Amino acid sequence: MTYSPKEIAKLYCDSAVQKVKMPISKFCLLALLGGTFIAFGGLLTVVVVGGSPTLMLENPGLAKFLAGALFPVGLIMVSIAGADLFTSDCAGMTLPYLQREIRITNLLRIWVLSYLLNFIGAQFIAYCLSAQVGFFDTNPWQDYLHDLAKMKVSQDFFTVFMKGIGANWLVCLGTWMGFAGKDVFGKTVGIWIPVMLFVTLGYEHSIANMFFIPAAIYSGADITWMQFLTDNLVAATLGNIVGGAIFVGCAYWYIYMKKDK
Repeated sequence: MTYSPKEIAKLYCDSAVQKVKMPISKFCLLALLGGTFIAFGGLLTVVVVGGSPTLMLENPGLAKFLAGALFPVGLIMVSIAGADLFTSDCAGMTLPYLQREIRITNLLRIWVLSYLLNFIGAQFIAYCLSAQVGFFDTNPWQDYLHDLAKMKVSQDFFTVFMKGIGANWLVCLGTWMGFAGKDVFGKTVGIWIPVMLFVTLGYEHSIANMFFIPAAIYSGADITWMQFLTDNLVAATLGNIVGGAIFVGCAYWYIYMKKDK
């Protein structure tokens, strides 16, 4: 058994309202955990796919699918264990705002806090539990990570922005579909399908990139922090906001929650 889309809209909206009412210290801890969980998914992807150079050379499509199959563990942990993710909030906070259950200041406060604390959590995994323990000191893992990061900062603004829309449209669909499940298995499948799709297609997710690109920098990649910010993170973040807030939050609010005159 699963919840209907209309029931999901109510559950998604209520969960966002609860975040606004939560003590700030608890919310901040949830946001820190959200960054670490997504980074763990990224680390798993690099270790497995980066350690499979023959597969990438002979069957790059399958290698991309393998990355897509592995990365969703981060969002699964966020949803089931409990954590907060900025990109999910792009859709989640939009619903109660449009319902007039929260103010724009509440929405912006959650977005800003979640974004900053997701970043800090991702850096803990990228630096302390990845680069500092030697995961990326040798090949093929270092080459894979560095090539991935360089590709991400070598695209034009519009391309990253559009890929950001695609990424968070699918990530927010993942959290939306996760609400449909009434048990761990159902939630896991619901989350896994859209997130697998976004990673396999190579879209740009701002919180994931807070792991991949800094981890490459920490391990010696020829990328500057300014490049990370201006050539990827800003455009990916703006695209993520549009993808989550408009394509999921506004769309499903209009379909399932807006009262017809």
